[in-house]
Amino acid sequence: MANTPENGLTYADAGVDIDAGNAMVEEIKPLVRATRRPGADSEIGGFGGLFDLKAAGFKDPILVAANDGVGTKVKIAIETGIHNTIGIDLVAMCVNDLIVQGAEPLFFLDYFATGKLSPEIGAAIVKGIAQGCIDSGCALIGGETAEMPGLYAKGDYDLAGFAVGAAERGTLLPKEGIKAGDRLIGLPSSGVHSNGFSLVRRIVEHAGLAWDALAPFDKTQTLGSALLEPTRLYVKPMLAALKATDSIKAMAHITGGGFPDNIPRVLPDNLGAHLNLSAITVPPVFSWLSKTGGVSQDEMLRTFNCGIGMVVVVDMHKADDAMKALVATGQQAVFLGEIVAEQSGTPRVRYSGALAY
Repeated sequence: MANTPENGLTYADAGVDIDAGNAMVEEIKPLVRATRRPGADSEIGGFGGLFDLKAAGFKDPILVAANDGVGTKVKIAIETGIHNTIGIDLVAMCVNDLIVQGAEPLFFLDYFATGKLSPEIGAAIVKGIAQGCIDSGCALIGGETAEMPGLYAKGDYDLAGFAVGAAERGTLLPKEGIKAGDRLIGLPSSGVHSNGFSLVRRIVEHAGLAWDALAPFDKTQTLGSALLEPTRLYVKPMLAALKATDSIKAMAHITGGGFPDNIPRVLPDNLGAHLNLSAITVPPVFSWLSKTGGVSQDEMLRTFNCGIGMVVVVDMHKADDAMKALVATGQQAVFLGEIVAEQSGTPRVRYSGALAY
């Protein structure tokens, strides 16, 4: 018989409920099963997730890995009690970074840390993660739920995601041969996505608005739900476009750092980009943020996507073919500018026109 000291402490007394964690695992198993794809068909609950590259159809693959979070957008999910979409953001921020390298996302793992585990909230978060995985064709093969009282305040949580994809050897992006004169095509965002929310929250605070107030830029929904619009997933359309045309040379996911920091990441050192800002249809949320916060155009362009979530570099001689391939996937797309030679003393990303608020 076990020797239990009188008034002895337990892990539950310290704030960690193992039973709640086990209950959450059982609740999310059907969600995880729904994400199965060729190469991944095992149950969660083991010590590691499995993936069979051969079963996925790859012959000579290069693996590509990415990890990310959703930043302080998670605070809006916590404060509004809307937890079922933030997981889509988590997946999107990772898999969109894979597709820009020409890689097909294969599997995803999440890390969910909280002060006090609520199985209902945890399951709602995983529901969004599973939906993001389904919409991008990757399998949710595992994750970690960490209950850490004393590190996180009651009700708080944070998320991290880890995605692995693959591309056949020789097909990775960016391609060699990007030249001055190559065209830039912009793909619309769904809104703020998952960057710049520390500034967003400061502007909302400055405006004195509650999350349940009607959004000033969209009277059909509350401010909280409007700002929680999930990050757009570009995976399936871009995989289809890459199969349909050989004109795509590079892609840039417009995340933190906006246009000036992200576009140069996929360009040779001697090249830059010229963007026609007048070509961008700016969503109302960005107009409101700029006007309410008094945010300058340069600050907007470096903090937010301003309506363009992905920039595609295409061969100057096949630009129309690329546009047709992108539109055929159901994407809206706009010619945004071109690649230019870098000029000493000038920014690598230069603009003409202005954002039309």
